[in-house]
Amino acid sequence: MKKIKLRPRRGLATTIKQNFHFWDYYLMVPYLILCLIGIVMVYSSSAAIQMQNGGTPQGYLLKQSIYVILGIAVLIFCANYPLERYRRPRFLEYSTIIMGILLMVVLVLGKAVNGAKGWLNLGPINIQPVEFCKLYFILYLADRMARARQKGEHFLLSKKSHGSMLLAAFYLFLIFIQPDTGGFAINFSIIMVMVLACDIRWGKAITAVIVFPLGLYFGLQLAIINGWLHGGYRIQRFIAFMNPFGNASGSGSQLVNSYYAISNGGIFGVGLGNSVQKMGYLPEPNTDFIMAITSEELGLVGVTIILVLLLVLICRMIQLGVKSASLYQALICYGSATFFTIETFFNIGGVLGLLPITGVTFPFISYGGSSMLVLSATVGIIINISIRQNKAQLQVGEPFLPTD
Repeated sequence: MKKIKLRPRRGLATTIKQNFHFWDYYLMVPYLILCLIGIVMVYSSSAAIQMQNGGTPQGYLLKQSIYVILGIAVLIFCANYPLERYRRPRFLEYSTIIMGILLMVVLVLGKAVNGAKGWLNLGPINIQPVEFCKLYFILYLADRMARARQKGEHFLLSKKSHGSMLLAAFYLFLIFIQPDTGGFAINFSIIMVMVLACDIRWGKAITAVIVFPLGLYFGLQLAIINGWLHGGYRIQRFIAFMNPFGNASGSGSQLVNSYYAISNGGIFGVGLGNSVQKMGYLPEPNTDFIMAITSEELGLVGVTIILVLLLVLICRMIQLGVKSASLYQALICYGSATFFTIETFFNIGGVLGLLPITGVTFPFISYGGSSMLVLSATVGIIINISIRQNKAQLQVGEPFLPTD
């Protein structure tokens, strides 16, 4: 009887050890530096407010440090978890169900913050479902598009794609009516870029890309006009964006004080911990407007360093996507790059008054557990793709097999 040689099953610790030499430092180094800067700036921007409210100045420092540690653990896990398992039907089905439940439950039981009912209170922690939705869309749509390519079909022209796009539209609608305009815009951008990056016929693709967003946009506007949605808070933010100094004592106060902070900072800043605007003048100094405080304390030089680090991450994601022989991996890279780019653009645009304030946090710098975990998981998956590419180039270790 012929003996069958069984291949020993490797544990996660063994996989991490074997993959260590293939880790992508163009991703890991900027990630770690940004996390450290985030911890410092969260502490600097929140300590004064904490003491004014009778809390300990180290409150947010401790929480953000825990989030970063958990984020690093999530990154290491995602970087070494077999990439093929993210595509398992059961994993995607459960993710779809859980995502849908969270987005619907938050509308009923969610905690309202700054006019958006987007937070779920789970005892000692609060989670923001829309943050997890960003990574869900990237993984789910990358798999569906890659499977369509395997069958020689174009994604938007495939009958099976209709269900995926209707599901995406439904989830976007649930995000919009929270109302979370920033979360809606980021998720919508991720979907559109991934659709464009998919290999489809450009004539019909352009038609689909125009008709889908226009139909969704006019449908949502109709809901606002008829009073089906609560748009009052968003209207006030738009008024503040158009004329902040004319509403300086009301809805424009955030933007006006953001301008003061940026002006005070100049090129080199007033020094770490010396911000004036964080002393009760600028709301949300450790979340939405943390970059205004960063600009005031570290100046243009400090903000530029942060933006360059993010640019390195984003460019590396795009480069890995271009190099990839797998459509699935390429789409994950492009979707993730879009996620990071749009989130950065929306936050900076709101702080500078170039865009209406949408409540979007700044990647890695703003305080928040949900954001940190999702950003870390996303970087971890991109590192996973990079490890596979590095192994393929060196032709060592296990053979490289494209996942689509």
